[in-house]
Amino acid sequence: MTTLPELSGKVALITGASRGIGYGVAEALIARGDRVCITGRNEDALKEAVEALGSDRVIGVAGKAHDEAHQAVAVERTMEAFGRVDYLVNNAGTNPVFGPIADLDLNVARKVFETNVVSALGFAQRTWHAWQKDNGGAIVNIASLAGISASPFIGAYGISKAAMVNLTLQLAHEFAPMVRVNSIAPAVVKTKFAQALYEGREEEAAAAYPLGRLGVPSDIGGAAAFLTSQQSDWITGQTLVVDGGIFLNAGVG
Repeated sequence: MTTLPELSGKVALITGASRGIGYGVAEALIARGDRVCITGRNEDALKEAVEALGSDRVIGVAGKAHDEAHQAVAVERTMEAFGRVDYLVNNAGTNPVFGPIADLDLNVARKVFETNVVSALGFAQRTWHAWQKDNGGAIVNIASLAGISASPFIGAYGISKAAMVNLTLQLAHEFAPMVRVNSIAPAVVKTKFAQALYEGREEEAAAAYPLGRLGVPSDIGGAAAFLTSQQSDWITGQTLVVDGGIFLNAGVG
C-alpha cells in the first residue's frame, strides 16, 4: 500500500475533476497532503473518483458547473467537511461544437460561456466570500492554448478560454493581496474531453510537438500544484502555457 503524506492543512476545491485534467490536479494536490473537494456532472463517475483518490481526504459534490445552486452547495460542503477552502481550481468546461464560427448556433455559444466562464466567476465569488477574503489562498483557472491563438473549428471554445484569461487578470487585480489568481493554458492533453483532436492519429499529432508527445493530466497537475504553492507566492495575474513547445511552431519561417 502507498503511504499518504502528512496532511498539509490546506484544502482545495476542483471543478470538473471526476476524470481528465481535473483528476490529474486532484492527484497532485493530494500527493502533497492537501484535502480536496471535487465536482462533476456524473454522480457515479464522481463516486469512483473519490474512492480512487481516497475517501479519507476527498469528497465529491455532483452537479453542473453553471448551476448556481450547485456552486453554493459545493462551497458549503467543502467548508462543512474541511473548515476551509484555500485553493480553487476552475477546470470544468465544455466544447459541444466543432465547426466554423460563421455557422455557430448562438445558443450553443451561450452554453459554452455559461459553463466555461460564468461558472468560474461564480465559484471564485463564492470561495472568496466563504474563506479567501479573510484568510488568503490561490485560484487557478484552466484556460487553453486555444484562448491565446486562433483555433480553427473550436472557435467558441477558444473565445471562452480567452475570456478565462482576462477573468484571471480581473480577479488577480481585485483579489490582491489576499488571493493570487493565475491560469494555465494547456495544448492538447490526452483526455476523453480532447479525444477528437488526436484519436486514431496520436503519433501524427504528437509529431508536431517539439517535446515529441501530447500532454497528460499530470503535466497540468504539476503546474497547478506549483501555482498553489509557496514557491509561486510572488506570481499573480499570469497565464502559464503548458504545451510541449508547440507554440514555438507559431513563428514565421
